[in-house]
Amino acid sequence: MNLDDIRRLNIRDAGNWPLAAKIAALAIVFVLILVLGGVFDWRDQFDTLAQAQTEEGKLRESYASKKAKAVNLELYVQQLREIEQSFGALLKQLPNKSEMDALLTDINQAGLGRGLQFELFKPATTEKMADFYAELPISVRITGNYHDMGAFASDVAQLPRIVTLNDINIQADKGTLSMDAVAKTFRYLDEDEVAKQKKAAKDAKAKK
Repeated sequence: MNLDDIRRLNIRDAGNWPLAAKIAALAIVFVLILVLGGVFDWRDQFDTLAQAQTEEGKLRESYASKKAKAVNLELYVQQLREIEQSFGALLKQLPNKSEMDALLTDINQAGLGRGLQFELFKPATTEKMADFYAELPISVRITGNYHDMGAFASDVAQLPRIVTLNDINIQADKGTLSMDAVAKTFRYLDEDEVAKQKKAAKDAKAKK
């Protein structure tokens, strides 16, 4: 069919059209049905399909994440055990109430054993409380030579309990050094003290 043949076609006489014209008309009608159906009837279905595909993607990601965790579960358990062991080892370095006096004596003896003179050794009257431990600052002033003070600092660092030297200020006077510092030591809280700390934290949070 050429363009002139198409122009001579009469819609009222469609039954007598040539086969090629009928096939072309049916194809056009079919395409129109698809387009109109997509616009007026299938749009909601397309939206539903898009949402389902998005949800499927999220579920696949969630599955992959959970599968990875399940595969590595044994590794996570091992890491948790190692963390607990490390925490337990650190906790053992914190004395309890009954051991604090012995620790203070150890710090004092560390200085005297190096030939240092304590002009001040004053533990604070109150401890600074944290979640599971208490911090006790000790103001110290010692005099001696450079090497003895260095050895004292090394001895303190090697004590079986955690002790830190802070706010260090060293002055020299005729070959003799004088060091002011705050030695901080720590102890773990007993069960009653931990319970009080938790209650205090809860009460403070409730007031806010």
